[in-house]
Amino acid sequence: MNDLSKIPVTVITGFLGSGKTTLIRHLMTNAGGRRLAVLVNEFGTVGVDGDILKSCAIPDCPEENIVELANGCICCTVADDFIPTIEALMDLPTRPDHILIETSGLALPKPLLKAFDWPAIRSKITVDGVIALADAEAVAAGRFAADEHAVDEQRKADDSLDHETPLSEVFEDQISCADIILMSKADLAGDDGLSKARSVIEAESPRQIPILPMSEGVIDPNVVLGLNAKAEDDLAARPSHHDGHDDHEHDDFETIVVPMPEVDDVEALVAAIEKLANEQHILRVKGYVAVTGKPMRLLVQAVGARVRQQFDRPWGSDARQGHLVVIAEHDHIDTAAIRGVLGA
Repeated sequence: MNDLSKIPVTVITGFLGSGKTTLIRHLMTNAGGRRLAVLVNEFGTVGVDGDILKSCAIPDCPEENIVELANGCICCTVADDFIPTIEALMDLPTRPDHILIETSGLALPKPLLKAFDWPAIRSKITVDGVIALADAEAVAAGRFAADEHAVDEQRKADDSLDHETPLSEVFEDQISCADIILMSKADLAGDDGLSKARSVIEAESPRQIPILPMSEGVIDPNVVLGLNAKAEDDLAARPSHHDGHDDHEHDDFETIVVPMPEVDDVEALVAAIEKLANEQHILRVKGYVAVTGKPMRLLVQAVGARVRQQFDRPWGSDARQGHLVVIAEHDHIDTAAIRGVLGA
């Protein structure tokens, strides 16, 4: 089997809430005749992103082509989860023309690329490209270090010390592995924010690659699909903080799932999530909530104190049982306190 017969795979990586799911929804509806399959890797046991994408299924990407893995990082469960899932997608009655993989926002992409060398699949698929999303507004504000100035001063004092926070390492590894970087939420960042974000990204990127602004997940699919990067054969050009390690850990982060009762006041819920971000350093909140008197479920997506919410579909025959997935660095997870703020 030669390279031309391999199914191309695009790995979409990016920090928590950078807009990966929104981008994939756009690619699904603008596939240009490609038959797509999507693999979503959530961090934690309850998936939200996969459910969102399944609700957007179309003939070129039907629901059976959208697979969700919520049992841990796919690069840590290659034999048990990743390989069988890829094989199942390739065995579909109509084989996909292109596979999109949405990694967890906490994932390091390079270990995943190494999985493409497994004998069971290496002759059948190839990494067409790695697309990294960076929240332009957040990057411009320097949110990937607890105290950017202090870290800089410590580096100057002793270059042998590693003062990077775990979030910085995730960000840098994602940037270093990418073939294209999309600065998402460009409309919120403005021209000045985009300029600042670009400078940060260029400083972290080990090679010159395209850095493009994007709003609401809209980008020409021809720009990000069909790169033919063969990234699995190009690992040396994609340095990582974890090079030389046989595995990697996600112990710096923790996820809890908070069952939610019906809420009467959506604005009060939004204020509670903002409070979690400001007072308990919660990074990400996402999930569904039932609102009293409303037949549709409320989809909640929060990045720090920036909260978006919308009614996405009727509950139908599903039990009106909401839940919110809450993600933070390990030391900032206080389950009882979080439940108390959310009124759970």
